[in-house]
Amino acid sequence: MLVGVCSMVAKPHIYILATGGTIAGSSESALSSAYKSGSLSVDSLLGAIPQAKKLANLKAEQISNIGSQEMNDAVWLKLAKRVQALLSKKDVDGVVITHGTDTMEETAYFLNLVIKSHKPIVMVGAMRNADSLSADGPLNLYNAIAVASDVQSKGKGVLVVMDDAIHAAREVSKTNTTGVDTFKSPNSGPLGHVLYGHVRFYMQALRKHTLESAFDIAQIHDLPRVDIIYSHANDHADLIQSVLQHGAKGIVSAGMGNGNLYPSVLEALANAVKKGVVVVRSSRVGSGFITRPGEIDDSQYGFISGDNLNPQKARVLLMLALSQHANRQRIQDYFDTH
Repeated sequence: MLVGVCSMVAKPHIYILATGGTIAGSSESALSSAYKSGSLSVDSLLGAIPQAKKLANLKAEQISNIGSQEMNDAVWLKLAKRVQALLSKKDVDGVVITHGTDTMEETAYFLNLVIKSHKPIVMVGAMRNADSLSADGPLNLYNAIAVASDVQSKGKGVLVVMDDAIHAAREVSKTNTTGVDTFKSPNSGPLGHVLYGHVRFYMQALRKHTLESAFDIAQIHDLPRVDIIYSHANDHADLIQSVLQHGAKGIVSAGMGNGNLYPSVLEALANAVKKGVVVVRSSRVGSGFITRPGEIDDSQYGFISGDNLNPQKARVLLMLALSQHANRQRIQDYFDTH
C-alpha cells in the first residue's frame, strides 16, 4: 500500500534556464585547458544526465550562451524577468540556471534580491568543460535539479550548487581559478550538501532576500553605473576621477584590510560624496566585515559601510539601491539587512 501511494506522488516541474559558461563549453582535447564557453545547448547538457528525468519533469530554455565574463545588465534583466514569470505560474515548482563560474556569485546575489517567490532557484556551473576528462558539469547539474526539486529548498533564496555543496547566494564566492572546489562561503560556510541527489541542509540564510527584499524586478528597468576601485600600496586617485567623468553614480572601494584607503584616495572619495556620488567601503581581503567606525569613520566622510559583502556583491546591492533612490541612510540600512 505504501509503495503504491509513493508511486502516485507527482514529480515537481522544474525549468532549466541556460546562460552558457564552462558547463556548456567544448574543447578539441579532453586534456586541454583551452576551450570555448557556451558552445553547447541546454538540450545537450540535459542529454548527458538522463537520470534527471526521474527527479522532475523538466523543460529547458536558452536565455543566452556566453562565457560569464561577458555577463551584462541586459542579460541580468532578461534572466530575472523570465525567472519571475516562470515562478509566478502554479505549474512551475522551481528553476535551475546554468551559468559560468566567473560571475555566478554576482548573478546569484542579483536574483536573490529581485525575485519575488519562495520557490527554489538554484544556480549551477562547472569548472571543467563538457569535453574534459572527468567533467564536473553533469553531476553538478544533476545535483542542482535534485536541490530544486526538494521541498526543503523553498524559502531559502537563491542557492548555488557546486562540488556537492549548497551555498547561499549572498555568502558564496569563487576562490580558486581552476579547482572544482572553488566555491566557498568564507564568512558562514555552506548551507548544506548534496551527494548524488541526496539533499541535506544544516544552515539557514538570515539576511533579507526574495520575498523580504526591498527590491522587485517588476520595478527595475535599468541599472545605474557603479564602479569598483581596487586599493593598493602607493595608490593613486586618477581612476576615481575617470569613473566620475564617465558617469558613475556609485563607487565601491575594495579597500586594504578593514577597508582602509591611501590618503589621496580617501580625499578623492570624500570629494565624490560631496558631488552626490554614493561610496561604499568594502575590502579586497575576501572575508570579514567592515567595522563602523574603524580607522576610517564612515559618518565623517559620508561613506556607506559594506558590512561583509565582497566588492562585487556590494556593487550589485548598490546598483539596485541607486535604481530606487540615493538616500545614504536607507542605503546603509540595505547593507545592514540584505
